[in-house]
Amino acid sequence: MEYEKPLFFEIMSYAVHADRDVVDMVSGNPDWEPPQSLRDGLREYADFDQSEFQYAPSEGLRDLREEIAARRGVDESQIVVTNGGGEANYLAMARALERGAGDEVILTDPVYPYYPGKTSMLGGTQRFVPTDDDGTLDPAAVREAASDDTACIVVNSPNNPTGAVYPEETIRELVAIAEEHDAILVSDEVYDHYDRSGRFTSALSIDSPDRIVTNSFSKTFAITGFRVGYAVFPEEHVEAAKARHMLVNVATTRPGQHAVLHALRHTDPAYHEANRQLLADRVDTFTDALDEAGAAYTEPDGAFYVMARFDGYPGTIENTKELIDDTGVAGMPGEAFGDAFDDWFRFALVTPRVEEAADRLAERFG
Repeated sequence: MEYEKPLFFEIMSYAVHADRDVVDMVSGNPDWEPPQSLRDGLREYADFDQSEFQYAPSEGLRDLREEIAARRGVDESQIVVTNGGGEANYLAMARALERGAGDEVILTDPVYPYYPGKTSMLGGTQRFVPTDDDGTLDPAAVREAASDDTACIVVNSPNNPTGAVYPEETIRELVAIAEEHDAILVSDEVYDHYDRSGRFTSALSIDSPDRIVTNSFSKTFAITGFRVGYAVFPEEHVEAAKARHMLVNVATTRPGQHAVLHALRHTDPAYHEANRQLLADRVDTFTDALDEAGAAYTEPDGAFYVMARFDGYPGTIENTKELIDDTGVAGMPGEAFGDAFDDWFRFALVTPRVEEAADRLAERFG
């Protein structure tokens, strides 16, 4: 998968311009409300002094970095607040590649397509390790693929697109592989609040100079438009990451950071539990319909995606567009995520119309 314009934009544009009603299950934009505490934080910010409307410190508001650090068990100096999780991953991957320790990036297949895109953009080479049918990643396969050319291993748990959650032993082994090859494990944990298995383990639980953890509040608080994320770097990589961040972005949004800080301090854990339950119900509704349609599908333990395969109807971009025209259901073609699941479709369960979409697919394929 070479660097190119992501297929998300092409499918979203086709769905928007379709000559019929379409249920959008393309991108991971949560349809549920952010916590009230986040709205309260924004209102509070509106009355601040004019000086608070200027550039934030490049590495992020100190109070926010201290709050994140306390929650993640790290020093606040290790944290760079970024323009969403996308920039956090970019900084982490760039740091891995610029050290002169190789130019190869190991990625899973299927893969969130922005990772191979960033790899190419940063001048790295891609090497893919297929997952099992349920999205499980076998560390032995990563070990076999790793070499002296490996600069970076990128993983995402809970996973987009499969919904797999990697257990502690997998994360621990991936860190060990990175250490053995002078590589850096980049662990993207943006869906950590949507683990429904109880098995999620952050790479921060493993003390190592060879792992960088990235995250974002986009999904956590249903605010993908705010662009507030962060990366946790080992001390020896912080200054280089801060320098690149300054050159690329200067700083991310000050009011967004304040609102996130307010939400972190004042959001009841019940908010997250309710969202996990909402998604569990949607997964049940959607997969029941896939059973009626005779489809194979992944059973996600986290995140909010289901991959489905319909017999004789592969997940190509042409069939994805045809599905929009025939059923009014817009998903993503499996081929957008690599080769291992290229005959599947991925559906994002972030719409109140999940049941309606499920019924349409059951009628089309059942």
